[in-house]
Amino acid sequence: MASLADGQVWRMAESSLQVDMVGRLLVHYKLGKHGAVRISNSIGSQADIVKFLKKNKAVLQKAAPKPTAQPPKSETPVKSKGTSKKTLAPKKKTAARK
Repeated sequence: MASLADGQVWRMAESSLQVDMVGRLLVHYKLGKHGAVRISNSIGSQADIVKFLKKNKAVLQKAAPKPTAQPPKSETPVKSKGTSKKTLAPKKKTAARK
């Protein structure tokens, strides 16, 4: 069985466990039925979570590919129509009050 890591999803017969964060002793996770709308956050010890996963014959799901942060750049530059930058006059400095 693989060790616990952030972002893992373990599937069981009637539920799934999503690991949110793994600390030194504790694990933050979400345990819910397949297709559940709301799933509560839980915290448990690493040893207890591993025992639970082994007992329920959990299978680690393959990670989904992460979407790219930026869209691919197009070859032709996009020109905006009708927008022009206006220059602002510098602000006048006021005398300091005593």
